[in-house]
Amino acid sequence: MCAHTYICGSFVVKAINFRKISVGKKNIRIKDIAKAAGVSVGTVDRVLHHRGKVSDDALKKVMAVLETQEYKPNLIARMLGTNRSYRIAVLLPNPDEDPYWDFTRAGVNQAENEWQNYGVQLMTFPFDTAQKDSFKTVAEKVLDFKPDGVLIAPILYHEALPFFEACRTLQIPYVLFNTNIRESQALSFIGQDLYQSGRVAAELICIGQTEPATFAVLHVDEDLDDSIHLLEKERGFKDYVTEFFNGHPMVLSLNRTSSSDFSFKKKLANLLAEPHLKGIFVSSSLGTTTAATLLRNHRKNNIRLVGYDLLDQNVSFLRIGLIDFLIHQKPQQQAFLGVSCLANYLVFKKEAVRVNQFPLEVITRQNLDSYVRPSGQSPSVSTDPIHQFSKI
Repeated sequence: MCAHTYICGSFVVKAINFRKISVGKKNIRIKDIAKAAGVSVGTVDRVLHHRGKVSDDALKKVMAVLETQEYKPNLIARMLGTNRSYRIAVLLPNPDEDPYWDFTRAGVNQAENEWQNYGVQLMTFPFDTAQKDSFKTVAEKVLDFKPDGVLIAPILYHEALPFFEACRTLQIPYVLFNTNIRESQALSFIGQDLYQSGRVAAELICIGQTEPATFAVLHVDEDLDDSIHLLEKERGFKDYVTEFFNGHPMVLSLNRTSSSDFSFKKKLANLLAEPHLKGIFVSSSLGTTTAATLLRNHRKNNIRLVGYDLLDQNVSFLRIGLIDFLIHQKPQQQAFLGVSCLANYLVFKKEAVRVNQFPLEVITRQNLDSYVRPSGQSPSVSTDPIHQFSKI
């Protein structure tokens, strides 16, 4: 049997080249199935690969042979016997407004290519993070789409809760990625432990630092009342500093509510004038770009900066030392795995892993080239060394 094996958490799905199918302790070939069913080899091939037209009579004969040969768990036969399609809606922030979500879009597109032969159809529904009404409007469009499943990045906490309730009422399974909301009752969450992410950031900032010290947590263009994922990062950061940094360091929290937030400029000036400021932790990837730009403009190259993700500008700032560390959230892989877990659940009736937690990867100038090629292109999902969803 020749096969590509896809591992999704605890799911194992095989896209098989059916020259031979292992049945019990023997192998059965396509021509054996054709002979037993009284159909052509081409007909069996079309049934097994779910392509082309097959008469109902021929389909029943082929499926009967698979059943009598006790092919178990008979996932392929069970799936192909239905001849149905599955619609998955992807609800996420608009990638055109934040390059972080463009990585997510790439993961969705790759998953679509992987699953289209299994009857899985994807539709992306982007919303504007700056307009809460946008989420509500787009969420209604998702429900009107009548999907079989939903993949969602619920970064707007209060708006997401009623959407979850609507999905439960309509019995639509949904998977979360990027942000975990514990009361969501989701089929699965795929992403990182954001509290631990904040603790890792604090450890990176505290290494080698001496007293007295002031540290800052910076949120950029965020509504913190609706962004529990960012508050979890901040909580982790503060808890680590309190537990492990000797003395009594000061930890400040700053939030720029928008690019026109003039009060922020004064707060930032006061922060950068703080003589004992040793490090800044930024809670988002695009915010990391903004923070590095501000430090460059104020000629503050001696302040340790820790942020997120391989946005093009973040990579450039890391290379020249304005950013010291990036925590890689792997958005492309999160989306890819999210779609795949939903597809496994819908197509193969596989039970989903409740929490599929990604490792916290720290990127420095020294290991950057193993993540980003010299051309600036990140490796694809299938070639990524940390394979939550991989091909063997």
